[in-house]
Amino acid sequence: MAVSSLLWTLFLISVIFSLQSNSQEEDTPITRFQQYLRINTAHPNPNYTAPVSFLLDQAQSIGLTSKTFEFVSGKPVLLLTWLGTNPHLPSILFNSHLDSVPAESDKWIHPPFSAHRTTDGHIYARGAQDDKCIGVQYLEAIRNLKSRGFSPLRTVHISYVPEEEIGGFDGMMRFAASSEFRDLNLGFAMDEGQANPGDEFRVFYADRTPWEFIIKAEGIPGHGAKLYDNSAMENLMKSVELIAKFRETQFDFVKAGKAANSEVISVNPVYLKAGTPSTTGFVMNMQPSEAEAGYDLRLPPMADPDVMKKRIAEEWAPSIRNMTYTVKEKGKLRDHLGRPIMTPTNDTNPWWSIFKQAVEATGGKLAKPEILASTTDSRYIRSLGIPVLGFSPMTNTPILLHDHNEFLKDIVFMKGIEVYESVITALSSFKGVSDQVI
Repeated sequence: MAVSSLLWTLFLISVIFSLQSNSQEEDTPITRFQQYLRINTAHPNPNYTAPVSFLLDQAQSIGLTSKTFEFVSGKPVLLLTWLGTNPHLPSILFNSHLDSVPAESDKWIHPPFSAHRTTDGHIYARGAQDDKCIGVQYLEAIRNLKSRGFSPLRTVHISYVPEEEIGGFDGMMRFAASSEFRDLNLGFAMDEGQANPGDEFRVFYADRTPWEFIIKAEGIPGHGAKLYDNSAMENLMKSVELIAKFRETQFDFVKAGKAANSEVISVNPVYLKAGTPSTTGFVMNMQPSEAEAGYDLRLPPMADPDVMKKRIAEEWAPSIRNMTYTVKEKGKLRDHLGRPIMTPTNDTNPWWSIFKQAVEATGGKLAKPEILASTTDSRYIRSLGIPVLGFSPMTNTPILLHDHNEFLKDIVFMKGIEVYESVITALSSFKGVSDQVI
């Protein structure tokens, strides 16, 4: 009986020890990443309360101070701060966004907000790459640096902003224009980048600027049997052909390897609208009096917006062909001093050298710096003359942002923490003899 009692006691002790071990294992960088991913922040109704609460808990656990701003009601901007030993020096900002694009659950092999981790380490979730990974990696890197007793010279800020996926107009745009942002006294900032299927880290020094371009044509309506000169459809199709030729010349540079996709002006048709509707489709024997087409234009920072506007007015939608047009510029191409919005990636920018050396110190290698084909919140900060690099440390990873089955491998996520430890250490320790914005 005594032996049986002893064995039972030992069994209970082993079970308790096992449960305690499992509980400890659950609080890891990976599981914290999974917790963040499980919060549904997808549009059109992103949950901002839950992620802010989660991030505040994480900040408190590692001793960061916090502020929350609402420039638009219900759309919070969270700012976490690690005070430097010399707070008079310009500070460093690490930015990411809270929101994510929608996910079609039935197209995923694992539910998009389950953060399911497979046996081979793939963590499936909407936002795994874009860009909740860096939002957690910033915090985990600081957690590790603090545990080793590191103290930054410059103050380090981490911002989490809403609405990036729909343009950032109620998020970073308003934050960057605020007195609260000016009070940060920023010298340098980092924002999201993209994954690379290869073994180099991608880094971005500029974004392209989107324009929404709509052209409209008018003409005389009438019976479809009659030939018309300068009809609405005829005039519109002339413009469509001219725009298609321009698109082809830009694409030729890409196909020939003379320019990257993000270095040319892209113009893509989005919709065509014309005709008189009927119960079975359209009235085929009527010429429409109006016709319309919509395009998505993307301009790299070196493009001349005035030249583009002249082309639109004189070639693509001239008034002499009864054409009108609207252009909605969704961002700037020039900063506050009239310069193209780009961050130098050479010796003229001391922050670039520091960043590059910090990445290389972890055994990583940077690919040739790029212009991002789309847009991020970086553009609002760069437009103030503050240097910004877009960077998400993901190598040997397929580019799956906005795609089905978005995932990030656990070892890639953990390597990113190591990289940010080096980057945060280097940038926040820079003494610098010149601290003005570039």
